[in-house]
Amino acid sequence: MFAPSISSVNDNEFFVGCDMSELFRTVDFGNSYSQKHFQSIQGGHNSTVRFTHIANILYCIDYRNDLAVPVRSMDGGNSWTMLPGNPDASEETFSIHVDFNNSNRVLISYYNQIYFSSNSGTNFTLIHTAANSGSGIIVGGVFFDGNNIYIGTNDGLIVSANGGTNFSMPPITGIPSPQAIFSFAGAKQGGITRFFCLTANANNIYAGMPGSDYWGTIKGVYSLDYGTGNWIARMNGINVNTDFMMFVGMAQNDISTAYLAGSNSNGVPDVMKTLNGGGSWNHIFNTTNNQNISTGWCGSGGDRGWGYAECPFGFAVSPVSANKLLFTDFGFVHTSINGGVSWKQSYLLSSDQNPAGATTPVFKAYRSIGLENSSCWNMLWIDATHILSAFSDIKGLKSDDAGVTWKMAGATTLNSTYHFLKNPSNGNLYAATSSIHDMYQTTRLTDAIIDPGDGDIMYSLDNGLTWIQLHDFNHPVIWIALDPNNANRMYASVVHYAGGVGEGGIWKTDNLQNGSTSVWSKLTNPPRTEGHPFNIHVLNDGTLVCSYSGRRNASGTFTSSSGVFKMNPGSSAWTDVSDAGMLYYTKDLVIDPHDASQNKWYACVWSGWGGAPNGLGGLYKTVNRGQTWTKIFSGADRVSSITFSPVNPNEIWMTTETDGLWRCTNINSASPSFIQITAYNFRQPERVFYNPYNPNEFWVTSFGNGMKVANLNATTAPSPAVSEKNALKIYPNPIADKFFVTFPGIQIDRIELYNAIGTKVLEKNHNTDSGKAKDSLQGIEINVNDFKRGIYFVKVLYRNKTITQKVVLK
Repeated sequence: MFAPSISSVNDNEFFVGCDMSELFRTVDFGNSYSQKHFQSIQGGHNSTVRFTHIANILYCIDYRNDLAVPVRSMDGGNSWTMLPGNPDASEETFSIHVDFNNSNRVLISYYNQIYFSSNSGTNFTLIHTAANSGSGIIVGGVFFDGNNIYIGTNDGLIVSANGGTNFSMPPITGIPSPQAIFSFAGAKQGGITRFFCLTANANNIYAGMPGSDYWGTIKGVYSLDYGTGNWIARMNGINVNTDFMMFVGMAQNDISTAYLAGSNSNGVPDVMKTLNGGGSWNHIFNTTNNQNISTGWCGSGGDRGWGYAECPFGFAVSPVSANKLLFTDFGFVHTSINGGVSWKQSYLLSSDQNPAGATTPVFKAYRSIGLENSSCWNMLWIDATHILSAFSDIKGLKSDDAGVTWKMAGATTLNSTYHFLKNPSNGNLYAATSSIHDMYQTTRLTDAIIDPGDGDIMYSLDNGLTWIQLHDFNHPVIWIALDPNNANRMYASVVHYAGGVGEGGIWKTDNLQNGSTSVWSKLTNPPRTEGHPFNIHVLNDGTLVCSYSGRRNASGTFTSSSGVFKMNPGSSAWTDVSDAGMLYYTKDLVIDPHDASQNKWYACVWSGWGGAPNGLGGLYKTVNRGQTWTKIFSGADRVSSITFSPVNPNEIWMTTETDGLWRCTNINSASPSFIQITAYNFRQPERVFYNPYNPNEFWVTSFGNGMKVANLNATTAPSPAVSEKNALKIYPNPIADKFFVTFPGIQIDRIELYNAIGTKVLEKNHNTDSGKAKDSLQGIEINVNDFKRGIYFVKVLYRNKTITQKVVLK
């Protein structure tokens, strides 16, 4: 989390940016958050929102299209446009500052230049170029005071006394060479203008330096009463060998109170405070036993210790109240409303937080307040109330109340979990895990990053309460699949290339029932592949089909090692069934769950960059198991996955890298049409999962925005043939070992179950065959343990009428 800023008009309002592209807003000082739509603005390291005295006029840095450009909003942040005078739209903007009292005055900086505008960004003038182009120009802070403008930089203090018409660097001594300013704040009170700054050796700092570069950086803390003297060292209480401060902050109306924020030699967040103008400093964020901090799941003794938060990436003090302050770090926001006497987490529901001065519990359930910045890959419903979700960095989460609250799953000691599944034959749970996060994202494609990784499969015999190592592959495991015809056969996608001699590929065991003593063997490698397997599907007839994802060599070039591959039953050789567009960067391979023949497949493809991989991204379809493919969607350059509606064979949801969530309601037509879903406000959804116990509820996982849940209204389902059909519900669908048929208000006579070719496999007369507590005039439970997986049809007969509905046994 980065770039916090507190409003001068209403200091209960602040914004926080994130390197996963979100820009979050709160109006209750961190008790709840909203999120700006990715099509409007995207956050990043330097996306600090600058407030003005006109409530609707805001400025920021926008990271859309992977650029960082200065923008302005005229409607309170709902829409943003690039400043028309931006000198170079291809150049990254590192900072933006605006005069609160005069919104026409805008300062922006690039790596080596500072520009000023006196007309709201319509035109800019170059006012300073970095003395050292290697280090660039660091704008540590700006203080506006009427026509006086003060800019604290690593080249010195830059000042204008005439509203920005001219700037100069007055000769102010006191900071010894080779030290230079990298953080700066100012205030004015009683006619005194006072600045504080942090310094470091000039050759150790650079423009864009993050808070994580804290170790040994700071060399001094100084104050300056402008116009009456020089910089004075203010180090009483600070040990630069242990107190690694990176930010200084002040309210603009209090010259006595100032704060420092950073990390320390223990690698945990650290905040210090002075009440006497820098005469002495005290530590006020006391992490030992969470002394003055009401914690969430991060805290001393908790699911994650303070080393997970580690260091501030941003720090803010209310411009109008020295008592309100906050900092952001590797995953969280912490706030104080009493000058740091006490702190609270501001990323979970306040009523769920843990009391200060107490050890943070482990495996406690919490509720979200909208500040979500983690990557989620997969979801599994253990039953109607218990859900598992696979995450990067936080490993995995579990809900015991159908998704209302979540706690750590504890499935692995490694960084990430990529895939959960349940064995329908015995209820055992399995997890594919890895020490490498964000696998097959654009930053996780090279051998240098992936090959050193570890990974294993874990399993649970008690619905996810405890986990046991099934097999240690010593390399990342990203996918697992069961054979529908053999409950003791499992396949795993293991990632490892090692110059062509690695162990990456598809692995198999035929004695899964032996648990941690199961024996695994590696299948032959498909042609062209280089150790980056991804999805695995075992079809009902025993055919094995898989996708391989992208790989980049040491020079950064994509290799033609990706695609879709098939192994026929009884064979040990793979057939390359890839379209030419899939050779470089294939993602999910999806089998149409409504196609009983399992001949319809969909391949989701990303474009690369530079050369052959360009322009290949989109959605591809085959109706003959890969013999021929048709590209049916190219409206987004990178398609990640699709998910079919469980009740409507013509409806899918599609996820993309940077273009959000899409929907198609005629996927089986010759020319399917796709609509971007603007209600989903994050740019990179990963996968969509329907709640198998409620087909109107579906969840969207994402790369960096956690999970979101939506409910479909009645208009999204096919129109019923008769009015009573609205009352018929079959759930879960797709299902495992049982399903329920409910029909409130309808007196039924009989339920029949037919397989895909029309053979009746079950008949249940409601009036004579109920006999179970769960059966009633409103519903019947049907066990399907003895049925093969595939498509079936439930026929309900009542009042000389029938209703037929499809179910998919998985």
